[in-house]
Amino acid sequence: MARLHVEDLRKEFDRGSIVAVDDLDLEVEDGEFVTVVGPSGCGKTTTLRMIAGLEEPTSGSITLGGEDVTDQSARTRDIAMVFQNYALYPHKTVFKNMEFGLRMSTDLSKAERREKVEWAARMMDIEELLDDTPDELSGGQQQRVALGRAIVREPKLFLFDEPLSNLDAKLRTTMRAEIQRLQEELGITSVYVTHDQEEAMTMGDKIVILNDGNLQQVGPPKDVYDEPANRFVGGFIGSPSMNFVDVVARRSDDRIVLDGGEAFQYSLSSAYSQEMEVQNGEEAVLGIRPEDIYPADGPNGIRTTVDVVEPIGSDNYLYLDIGEQFMARVSADFEPAVGDVVDVTFDESKIRLFDDSTGESLLHSSKVVPTPEP
Repeated sequence: MARLHVEDLRKEFDRGSIVAVDDLDLEVEDGEFVTVVGPSGCGKTTTLRMIAGLEEPTSGSITLGGEDVTDQSARTRDIAMVFQNYALYPHKTVFKNMEFGLRMSTDLSKAERREKVEWAARMMDIEELLDDTPDELSGGQQQRVALGRAIVREPKLFLFDEPLSNLDAKLRTTMRAEIQRLQEELGITSVYVTHDQEEAMTMGDKIVILNDGNLQQVGPPKDVYDEPANRFVGGFIGSPSMNFVDVVARRSDDRIVLDGGEAFQYSLSSAYSQEMEVQNGEEAVLGIRPEDIYPADGPNGIRTTVDVVEPIGSDNYLYLDIGEQFMARVSADFEPAVGDVVDVTFDESKIRLFDDSTGESLLHSSKVVPTPEP
């Protein structure tokens, strides 16, 4: 177990014309499970490969357990990595695949290596597969072998590069829980890269969001979900995605009216108006998550037309004529028809405003006590 510290980590390709990772700073505490997420090409796998020693940084430093490992080879870093394609030797048995790293990196005796492999196999529930070869195994079994091969070394750091992306949805859910159980049981510092934001949210103690090689936000999943640092994070994290509408903030007495033009006008209470540092007439982008929109019958209701209704069992998704792809997630008991005119309102404690030009949050951390749901 060890603390990982990444400082000013940068990776350039093609003589600097492509910046894959741009001066990244990251702290992973001893025993912490951190997920790294972002769209394709954001730099998450490149970052992982630099931490592993498989890519050489252009600049910056990597410290593991207080030791600078930036210039060390992958073999000497005491790191175990689980790959997307499992990376098993097809001609070796499961036992020999799991034993291989111990043979290469330790001076354990043959009996000691067997004992450790059998221990890891029991932990992964694959004892009966030790004499099989990878082509005799299912995808889920191969992934268990790859995990067992990493576990058997008991490294300072686990790295996971989208390890579940080749599995079907049901098996992914099972293996997610298995990886979390193992990490908690072993207490080994872990960095898990995924393109699946649901995976990132459910697995990590802390979530790291990257875009275009730049760090967007780091924090506990709930904090990132509730308080996105910018519009990109608000739109990327969460399914269904956060809704966005261009508005103009107009001050009226002690209130702020968010003017969405013909789509709506929404008047914030005086308490929330005091929290928002916006100027009269300032253009901004309102963000509101679908689950924070409710049917309304009060004075602050927004009258709109239902464009599409998507029943999903426990809830209905309503696409509303408020903005492009603007969705409300409402109870299945509320069942308007397409074309119906309805009144909805927002939970104002969940409204987020973003700068119209930079996308940065104008209310990154609200101090107001949230109002109860209607």
